[in-house]
Amino acid sequence: MTAPGVAVTGLGLVTAAGIGVAETWRGVCAGRSPARRQPSLAGLPVDIACTVPDFDPAALAGRRSPLTHDRFSQFAVAAAREAVADAGLDPVTWDGARVGVVVGCGLGGVATWERQHDVLRSEGPDAVSALLIPLLVPNMAAGHLAMDLRATGPNLVTATACASGATAVGAALDLLRAGRCDVVVAGGTEAGVVPLIVTGFARMGALSRRLAEPAAASRPFDADRDGFVIGEGGGALVLEREADARARGARVRARLAGYGASADAHHMTAPDPHGAGVLRALRAALADARVTPDEVDHVNAHGTSTPLNDAAEARALRTLLGTKAAVTSTKGVTGHTLGAAGAIEAALTVLAVERHTVPPTANLVRPDPEVDLDLVTGSARPHRVEVAVSDSFGFGGQNAVLVFTAA
Repeated sequence: MTAPGVAVTGLGLVTAAGIGVAETWRGVCAGRSPARRQPSLAGLPVDIACTVPDFDPAALAGRRSPLTHDRFSQFAVAAAREAVADAGLDPVTWDGARVGVVVGCGLGGVATWERQHDVLRSEGPDAVSALLIPLLVPNMAAGHLAMDLRATGPNLVTATACASGATAVGAALDLLRAGRCDVVVAGGTEAGVVPLIVTGFARMGALSRRLAEPAAASRPFDADRDGFVIGEGGGALVLEREADARARGARVRARLAGYGASADAHHMTAPDPHGAGVLRALRAALADARVTPDEVDHVNAHGTSTPLNDAAEARALRTLLGTKAAVTSTKGVTGHTLGAAGAIEAALTVLAVERHTVPPTANLVRPDPEVDLDLVTGSARPHRVEVAVSDSFGFGGQNAVLVFTAA
């Protein structure tokens, strides 16, 4: 028997697959990667990225946004606005003191940091923007949402590297269960496609070097995978206690039924090869949701396209869930959006539950023979999804797993 959980009543997405939920869903179901070589990264060892197309911050995040927001905050505001409208809620009329905001972010305003450091070196301290600090600190993603949405309840940013977005959704679940909020806008955001960050990942050997064919570079669980493609974007979910959502006649897109977290305590960047920490988080999330492993129909995997991560994750999933669940990694299309990934993938998991459709893993042409899972390839698969898992892992060995069930 599944846990009561909370209702997901609104979704918002800004990704390289498209701006908005409809465009992103269409893109991930098509299974075509938008990755390309970026002029802003020219001359670097790796210049491939998945960037949000034609993003207009003034239109999507407010007229003054180009002046007052770093790109990571712009994505958060745009995604949250869509999610709140999708939920049928109006910040003008809600009790803001009962509305919380939790946003995952791993880096913060790195574009601002890099740009203003150049200004300091070339023009001196008097030329540095007085808005440097409020533009770059990660907590401003949640702070700007509070101001934009008139949300005066708990206001948090979670930073668990590439698990940050999923951790934020889990924290929101806890706030609702504790009665501290009636509504929580939860999500993740990241805008890390800047030369210094991309260089850092390249120096670690984490990025794909498939420069001649960027659209084929991100290939989760493929035998020929050689690293991830960095992406950017934001995702937001509106969460409410189900009884409250039903009482106001809201559409419940799915239920957030469980959350589990753990630490590998193994290595700064490498996953535990045995997947012990992942297994702990998976088991905790399923227990929280009161579902058994054999009830899981679908997994939106972390699936970064790196050799070590995909192997360890696949081993853990196979150990606990067997081969019944239809597994995909949407990073083949969106790229790896770092702190935003868990929230974006949570929203995509909700859509899979709601629409009984599992998107394909883009570029998965030759499955790794050591990955013994039911991997969705080629095209989207019609598949009845009553219970779904979205898992996310980050540097430092931080693991977060979410369980969603059909409404």
